[in-house]
Amino acid sequence: MEEQLYQTLTDHYQEMVEIRRHLHQYPEISFEEVETPKYIARYHERLGNPVKTGVGGRGVVAILKGGKPGPTIALRADFDALPIQDQKDVSYKSKIDGAMHGCGHDGHTATLLVLAKALSEQAESLKGTVVFIHQHAEEHAPGGAEPMIADGCLDGIDVIFGTHLWAVDPLWTIQQRSGPFMAATDQFYIDIEGVSGHGAAPHTGKDAIVIGSQMVNTIQTLVSRRVDPLESAVISIGNFVAENPYNVIAGTASLVGTVRTFKEDIRAQIEQELTDIVTGTAKTMGAKADFKYEHGYAPVINDEATNDYLASIASTVPGVERVDKREPIMAAEDFSAYLKKKKGTFFFTGAAFPDREENYPHHHPKFDFDERAMLIAAKTLGKAVLAYN
Repeated sequence: MEEQLYQTLTDHYQEMVEIRRHLHQYPEISFEEVETPKYIARYHERLGNPVKTGVGGRGVVAILKGGKPGPTIALRADFDALPIQDQKDVSYKSKIDGAMHGCGHDGHTATLLVLAKALSEQAESLKGTVVFIHQHAEEHAPGGAEPMIADGCLDGIDVIFGTHLWAVDPLWTIQQRSGPFMAATDQFYIDIEGVSGHGAAPHTGKDAIVIGSQMVNTIQTLVSRRVDPLESAVISIGNFVAENPYNVIAGTASLVGTVRTFKEDIRAQIEQELTDIVTGTAKTMGAKADFKYEHGYAPVINDEATNDYLASIASTVPGVERVDKREPIMAAEDFSAYLKKKKGTFFFTGAAFPDREENYPHHHPKFDFDERAMLIAAKTLGKAVLAYN
């Protein structure tokens, strides 16, 4: 069965590319996906697979029942795009202003659809059931995973697998790790209320820019001086706005930042200490501050046994030259929600262009990936299905 699957996927590789490029030209950002889920549902319907749409809002779930008894295995791919202007000079450049697939979700979808086609062609000899989870809104918290789970997409599932085409990792490689793999991600918001005044008389106001700057400087000591140096944490301020004429003391300022952690106790510590810094700094400097902390995705924690299984079978997949144990990264993924409910693993499929000096990172306006990685991803996920007992 495996050799037949590999050959079928190879035969349909060009279709995989065509699907990916179609989706790339017509991206839909998180929570605004309309045509993409319709496209996915129609594809599965043509295969004869039962399909449920509107799962958790905009998700799609299709089911392939094999002709023999066996486990129920879920495979997940996300399909939302990012609010970024596509700056690539390619024939399949996004045709939607201000939106692009800047993270490879178009490739994830194409991979899973063609894999569904290949597995459907040998359904009679397939053991068990395969559930294809096509998820909306991975890019924007609260994400699509949680509502899809609440709507039953994991009911009856024994194990779940997912992959991310990783454009900065070498082509022909699988990057995996058991345990902590990707970080939790949270956001925080600071609104400072000072006192406006004339720029020539700063003593008459409470400068929100100075107050905010003091907060930023103090916040940057949290990881270096408050978190155990053997633990991982990142705090970044991504937005600091205080719009005023050049000669006016700013009366208000707003800051937005992100926190990345792996452990819940570190996560809780940073939340509390951020609260203390913001409120304490504002009080000390005679101002007021409103602080809001929002929990985003949990960390991706791969099941050890499932990940070991994936690593072992990946090494036998045609085209895979190396299976690496990758270091954890501080990027986040709401695949973590599935792993909190079911055993499974999430891995990277290397997708860098071997002949390019620069491979643009994810979320870059010139992001792209080597499409041959989709075939490696499909074969690896397919082998994970066929060999699982």
